[in-house]
Amino acid sequence: MKLSIITINKNNAYGLRKTIQSVINQTYSNIEYIIIDGASTDGSIDVIKKFEDKIDWWASEPDTGIYNAMNKGIKIATGDYCQFLNSGD
Repeated sequence: MKLSIITINKNNAYGLRKTIQSVINQTYSNIEYIIIDGASTDGSIDVIKKFEDKIDWWASEPDTGIYNAMNKGIKIATGDYCQFLNSGD
């Protein structure tokens, strides 16, 4: 079973770093990790790029809100199940 974990973020670099570290430290190996960033300006992109080799897909672009970002992630996901783990969770 493949699990797609989708993290949405906007201007929460500190929380994003903690969330990414939590996901990449999981012992379950069949995880697809997707990050949708809402065009952050606080260094979040630098955090994503630091862990880019552990992230399956990411984008940083303007959106119209949290649900728009979530729907973007769902459209990209290829897992059997989707889980949302937002930045800072």
